[in-house]
Amino acid sequence: MTTNLTKNWFGDHFSDLHPLLQKLHVDGGTLSGDVKIQYGDALAGLIGKRLANKMTLPAAGDHQLTVDISHDEQGLHWSRCFNGQNQVKSLFKPVGSIGEGHWIETTGPLTMNLTVDVIDGGWHWRTLAVQFMGLPIPKWLLPQTKAYKTIQDDQYRFHVEFSYPIIGSLVRYSGLLKAEGS
Repeated sequence: MTTNLTKNWFGDHFSDLHPLLQKLHVDGGTLSGDVKIQYGDALAGLIGKRLANKMTLPAAGDHQLTVDISHDEQGLHWSRCFNGQNQVKSLFKPVGSIGEGHWIETTGPLTMNLTVDVIDGGWHWRTLAVQFMGLPIPKWLLPQTKAYKTIQDDQYRFHVEFSYPIIGSLVRYSGLLKAEGS
């Protein structure tokens, strides 16, 4: 379903996104490909596996990822499915517009306020606040998040990573996805 939800949130900055990201966020679509999931070492790995369990991510290794993206009056729907079984659904609701607004992502009991930085045509999420089961999590407790989608060789490069200073990367997944039908 075609919608201007994302286009309206970005306003004049929508054209700063790579044309393939523009199309995906106006028309919706399905992306698929291989991603690699990695967990940190020692304490970071233990924390990462617990976090991944809450996010229903599979074990470390190479996995098939399918992402269905659609829009309606509620917001932007993302359904990530690992290996045809581990499904992670998110609803992104826009608030305001780029510069003074944010997106509210709801994934199970987790709610995050996110903004977007457009860097070299890519969509880079930046976390502003997080709530778990409605309770705010202090910023100093939050892992650092690095999440983006960019275009590389006409494919969608996805990268999601959570880390803590000093102990390092907790969990990350990344890979190149192709739009189905392309």
